[in-house]
Parts: sequence; C-alpha cells; structure tokens
Amino acid sequence: MKEYWGSLASILGVLAFCQSLLQVLFPPELRFATLKLFNRIFNMFTSYCYFDITEIDGVNTNELYNAVQLYLSSCVSTSGSRLSLTRALNSSAITFGLTNNDTLFDTFNGVTVLWEHIVTQRQAQTFSWRPLPDEKRGFTLRIKKKDKPLILDSYLDYIMEKANDIRRKNEDRLLYTNSRGGSLDSRGHPWESVPFKHPSTFETLAMDPVKKAEIIEDLKDFANGQSFYQKTGRAWKRGYLLYGPPGTGKSSMIAAMANYLGYDIYDLELTEVHHNSELRKLLMKTSSKSIIVIEDIDCSIDLSNRKKGGPNNSSSIGRSYCDPEMRSGSGVSTGEEGGNSITLSGLLNFTDGLWSCCGSERIFVFTTNHIDKLDPALLRSGRMDMHVFMSYCSFPALRILLKNYLGNAESDLDEGVLKELEEVIDKAEMTPADISELLIKNRRNKDRAVIELLEALKNKAEMKLKSGDCVREKDLNDVGEEEEEQEKRALESPKEGCDYEDSIKKEEEDEEKKIK
Repeated sequence: MKEYWGSLASILGVLAFCQSLLQVLFPPELRFATLKLFNRIFNMFTSYCYFDITEIDGVNTNELYNAVQLYLSSCVSTSGSRLSLTRALNSSAITFGLTNNDTLFDTFNGVTVLWEHIVTQRQAQTFSWRPLPDEKRGFTLRIKKKDKPLILDSYLDYIMEKANDIRRKNEDRLLYTNSRGGSLDSRGHPWESVPFKHPSTFETLAMDPVKKAEIIEDLKDFANGQSFYQKTGRAWKRGYLLYGPPGTGKSSMIAAMANYLGYDIYDLELTEVHHNSELRKLLMKTSSKSIIVIEDIDCSIDLSNRKKGGPNNSSSIGRSYCDPEMRSGSGVSTGEEGGNSITLSGLLNFTDGLWSCCGSERIFVFTTNHIDKLDPALLRSGRMDMHVFMSYCSFPALRILLKNYLGNAESDLDEGVLKELEEVIDKAEMTPADISELLIKNRRNKDRAVIELLEALKNKAEMKLKSGDCVREKDLNDVGEEEEEQEKRALESPKEGCDYEDSIKKEEEDEEKKIK
C-alpha cells in the first residue's frame, strides 16, 4: 500500500514538473497565438463561416438578437420538437423559441443556414452600475462562405422586417386620441391611448360585397406597395373619404380596416387643436402603420365649398382665399382668445403637404354625412384618393346582417320571404344600424325577427312613397301657383304699358302748349 501511494506521489510530481516546464517554455501568449494559428488553418480548409449574435452588446440590448428570436419563433413553432414558450407584456399571443443549445435549419432564397442558440453561465461579475444576467445568451449563424454576400445583404434585413411584423401582430391594437387643449401626458406625448378591441371585420361588415372586395384589394395593394411608392416617388400614404347618411357603417368600416391591416388608429379631434403648428406636431408624433381618422369633418371646422354662393358667404365676395378669415373656421374665435384657428390650408398640408411625408405606411380617413359641404380642394386625388359611399342597406348587405345576428343562411329562409325582402329593401331606405337594432331585439326568436323586419321595411317603404307623393304634389302646386302669377303679370303688363304711353303723350302736349 505504501508503495502504491509512493508511486502515485511520484507521478503527480512529474506531472506538476512538466506543467511548470510547459508554462515556462509555452507562456499563455504563445499558447493563444498557437490556438489562433490552428483556427486559421482550420478556417482555410472549412467551407463554413460563423457569425455570433449576442444578447447584450456591451451594456445595451442587441436589437438584432431580439429580432432573430422573434423570427425563429415563427419557424420553430412548426418544426421544433422541444420549444420554450414566452408571452411578452402587452402581447396577445404566445411566442415559441429555441431551447438552450438547440439548433434549427432555415432556408432563404434557396440557401440553407443553421441557427444555434447558445446559453452559457456568465463568470463572476465585478461591480457594475447595470448588473448583467447570470446566463450569457446568443445565436450563432452558420453559413457557407459562398453565400456570405447574399446573407449579409438581404437575409438579415428580411429577418428585421419579419420580426417587426410578428411584433406588431402579437401586440394589442391601440386607439389614440389627442389630449385636451394640446396638453402632454406623463411621457411627454400629445396622444393618449387605450386598447383597441373593436370586433368589426370585413366578414361582418354589412355592405355590397363587390364594393367590399374593391376596398380589400386596395388596402392589400397599399400594404404591399412599399417598392411601388418608392419607384414612383410618391409618399407611402393613402386617403379614404367615407360619406353617406348616419348609421350606414362608417365607423365600423374604419375598425374593419384597422383589424384587417393590423394598424393602430389615431382619432384626431380637430376642436381640441388650436393652431396649424399644433396639427403638424400631432402628425409628427404618429407612428407608421397607422390610420389617422377625422370623423364628421364637416362638423369640426368650417370646410365649406368656397364655390357655393349664398347669404352666409355674401360678405366674402371680392375677398381673396389667402385671407385668414376665409380659411379659418367661421364663427370660431381666434387663437389669441383660446379658440380654434386651424385653416383649410393647414389641413390640406396635413394630408398632402411636405409634413405628411414624415412617416410611412399611413392611411388618412375622413368621414362626413354631407359631402357637398366640403371644399373640392380637400376631395381631390392625392388627399382623398378613394371615395366610398356608405349607402342604405341593400339586399346583399341584409343577408350579411341576417347571418350575423340570427345565424340564418339563405337556405334557412322561405323563398317567398326572401323575395319580399329583396323587393322592399331598396324602397324602404333603412340604414344597417336600424335593421341591426330590430334583429337584436328579436334574436332569440328568428322567425319573429324576420317577420317584424319585413313589416318594418314595408311600413318604411309606404311612408317613403307617401312622402314622395306629397312632395310631388307640393311641387306641382308650386308650379301651378308660379304659372298663375306669370299669367297675371302678363295680363297686367299691357295695361301698364298703355298707361306709360298715355303719360308720355300728355307730357309732350303740355310742352307744345307752353311753347305756343
């Protein structure tokens, strides 16, 4: 036993001597240089190159790491066998991710790459004002050397773009409104926000399917048209004017557009904006991929048609449009008195001027019940590119409402009832809001709901017909009275002419007598 321990001690002594001799003959600097040389020789013969993307870049978070993590979450959710699940703050979706030291293959433009998620324990930290995580995380990208230009030029930009799309889809939509009197919130922003939970979609929107398909295609072309707008030199924005009677679904259309595109909504209240400069500042604080809405624009400030004449604008004859009083809201106090001094020129620049290009991928939506009250300068293409008339409920829109509220398909209803509804719906001129209210009240009894709806439509059509007859009769009476007045004038005019001639002759005779 003593011999065993003695031989073991002698072996350890020899190893210690060799280690000390190795440190003397090969110091750390020499060993590091040798290792570096071997790595270079290895890289000369290998066909791959590697890129490390760490979670922490110095003391700052690496945005590329977060983007890669989000991008791979869309790939790993379908191909991975062992996944990590996370849910971020203000997110409505669960994110999949690679587990520690797991790998994943990805393909881009026919090129296959390998991603590896490396997690190691961080060494003991010294004092720091910003403590680092205990684990050191990062991604390693392995690609072939011949594919290096393609990956660096396009692949990483593609990852950043996809990550932004995933982040936007996962986050809750927000509805913004400008603060009262132009005040700022706690973060210094002029907009206040709440989560946007409106359930309206194009599937549930009651309007003509053909017109709906046109709007969807236009929105799709806009969202995918970044290269087109850059190529044509146009600002990446689009304007929609929604007009029609109240209750025809203008607000629901805006919500459906936001849900379809995944955009936030900025509801601009013009009565709380006092100056054109304040309007520009609000525009600058809006984000890309958003819808800027001004509802009932004809009621917010005076944007009446300058070409129309009338008693209200008779005093403006001979005055230039450049006059601030002609462009500001009529009947509204000036900015010095704390009122609204937004001009039509300021609103036009807001939608189509240089300041409208300070962001990208934004949609302007104006709504009005009276399009004839708006100035033509506000309606031209480039400002309001697409005019959408929200009409009374048509028969195709009625079928959508019956499906939404009663769950009825066409086969569930009697053909006679459908035919009656189709005949009377256009004559009744009822809005989708009015029809929806009738269906909501009787949604527990589908048959009763359809019967009451048909009766309401018939009553409304009869009222429309009677009111139309009364209007026509009144017009005929007015025409008759006008014709009678014209006949009276025609009969009186000869008599007036004769009296005038007799007076002239009498004056001439008097003058002759005086001369004699």
